[in-house]
Amino acid sequence: MIYWPVRSRGDKGVLVQCLRDPRAVLSLGPSGWDLLIRQGRRANLLGKLAVLLSDSGLMALLPASPKAHLLSALKMAERQNSAIHWEVSRISEALRSIGVDIILLKGAAYVLAGLPSSRGRTFSDVDILVRKSEIVDVESALMIHGWQGSHHDEYDQRYYREWMHEIPPMLHVRRGTTIDVHHTILPETARIQVDTQALLDHPLPVEGFHNVFVLKPIDMVLHSATHLFHEGELDNGLRDLADLDSMLRHFGAEHSFWLGLIPRARELGLHRPLYYALVFSMRIFNTPCPKSIVAELKAISPPWLVRWLMDACYTRALRPNHASTHTRGAWLARKALYIRSHWIKMPMPLLVWHLLHKAIKTPSKESEFNTQNRKIDAQ
Repeated sequence: MIYWPVRSRGDKGVLVQCLRDPRAVLSLGPSGWDLLIRQGRRANLLGKLAVLLSDSGLMALLPASPKAHLLSALKMAERQNSAIHWEVSRISEALRSIGVDIILLKGAAYVLAGLPSSRGRTFSDVDILVRKSEIVDVESALMIHGWQGSHHDEYDQRYYREWMHEIPPMLHVRRGTTIDVHHTILPETARIQVDTQALLDHPLPVEGFHNVFVLKPIDMVLHSATHLFHEGELDNGLRDLADLDSMLRHFGAEHSFWLGLIPRARELGLHRPLYYALVFSMRIFNTPCPKSIVAELKAISPPWLVRWLMDACYTRALRPNHASTHTRGAWLARKALYIRSHWIKMPMPLLVWHLLHKAIKTPSKESEFNTQNRKIDAQ
């Protein structure tokens, strides 16, 4: 890829530096620790950093104050991991009566599969994948067991049910937990049309459940790459890239993983997001990648102008959303990627209609309530 120099107004790289080499924390002073904790919290990577420091035997050497923050983040992640097991058991039980198998996606899949990427990770919801023909029955069964729908606006309902790859998020009335029910991994209107049946074939069973599965390792990586590089909101972009780095290191220990990765990406039409995932993971986290795979990347790379633009944008966007990491052009890069995410998900007439509707729509009471909740959660 072509590198576009990035100029920062501050010490932008402290979090990434410490994630790449945990021993770097030993050279931090009070101001450096303060910045590291703030960046880690904004990127939702403080728990991940705590795991790396603990595994490296460095936790005992840390100053008391930052150590307390790190241990707190680690404890919160451990509690959430336990909660995810319970939540998945409730979802499994709710769908047992209708005989539906579910495939866990993203964070919940990492936890239930026991992957290293789950350690120190926090969650906001549980994502599941089911067959499109089962959506109505799944939604009804979940409602019977305490989940309720959201986004009751008529346009939003149509947006989700006709154009998107999932139904509106469902919230449990007592536990307050959220579940996203997907029937494919990209919107119906997206430029890339994924063969969902190929993903549903031969998933891996989750121990202790009869109807809960996860994707095969290669498909799990491809889904994570596709999610990250089709996403418009990149507040968790660096965390998601760290997930990919962890999975590539873990699954990549098996030579067969690398042999099948690019052919499977081509089969599913997901070679472009895989290209970006490998390039940025290697660049930001020094992810080890066989020379043969690096050589093959040229065959699946986009045209040079697209590479240049994507490099300029993602180099600025895949950072903690913290003032110290804001570089020249960062705001413009994030806006460009937000627009791109919609552009590749919708044909132009639908995109124009959707953006116009959102621009003139009066916020509903529900959306105002959700916005207020997000503000409270962020405090």
